[in-house]
Amino acid sequence: MRANIVAGLAFVASLGVAQPVLAVPDWKAVAGAIERSGTELPGGIYRIGLPRSDLKVTLDGIAIKPALALGSWLAFKPMGDSDSDSVVMGDLVLTQDEVSPVMTVLAANGIEIAGLHNHLLRSQPATMYMHVKGHGDPVTLARAFGQALGKSHTPTGSEIASAAARTGKADEKLDLDTAGIDRELGHKGKANGGVYQVSIPRADLVEDGGMPVPGSMGSAIAINFQPIGDGKAATTGDFVLTAEEVNPVLRALTENGIEVMALHNHMLADQPRLFFMHFWAHDDAGKLAKGLRAALDHVKAGKG
Repeated sequence: MRANIVAGLAFVASLGVAQPVLAVPDWKAVAGAIERSGTELPGGIYRIGLPRSDLKVTLDGIAIKPALALGSWLAFKPMGDSDSDSVVMGDLVLTQDEVSPVMTVLAANGIEIAGLHNHLLRSQPATMYMHVKGHGDPVTLARAFGQALGKSHTPTGSEIASAAARTGKADEKLDLDTAGIDRELGHKGKANGGVYQVSIPRADLVEDGGMPVPGSMGSAIAINFQPIGDGKAATTGDFVLTAEEVNPVLRALTENGIEVMALHNHMLADQPRLFFMHFWAHDDAGKLAKGLRAALDHVKAGKG
């Protein structure tokens, strides 16, 4: 084993390529500052899920689970050889009266607002989605987000854990033909909080301000299914699209009875320029998967 490692290092050295060494921040300190814990992901990313389990939102008479469309999140990524240099990106789900108080705290702490808009239509109560980006010491950033979230009713860590225990485990059995959905979409999903979630990366490299943005930081296509009985499901999520993909995908969705709810940007300095198309439908799960696959056929999607 050691010989293989030495040989690998020698090969890298022979290429003359300097391999950057990123300092790993103290993620426990980050979690403590924001009062919510996260998960370490590949690429050194620390992602904190912030489901709005406090909200009781309905759309077309369907009670929306947090994992379907009410999941705030923040993803931290170290940027250099100092543990005080990180970027954070994320998406905050807010009620209309929470938007200004949260935005005021974020702006005062130098956090950039990259988007503010709806992802759903006709939902009661209406929810807004605030896309954010910050750069600096991760603990300081986390503390700022903790203060901002304190201006909303976003659950704390203990409240999130309690809600998760009520909604089900990640490996729970869903009342859906998930294998059939996987076959139709050509991508495998996973159960989370009573919802089947499929994440599909783009095939091209996505950057924001010159920084690579992996799927776990917001560049992946998201397709979610919530079972509603008798083999039916509600589906929502967003397609991440380049300009030339927008209208072919829109036509494919509408031709298959899937409603386009919003079209907008989530980043400010992205390359390629990306548009996020949010959708909604409820019908037979297999039929929905076929319609979504028809739309995926117009996207430069990667494996995953």
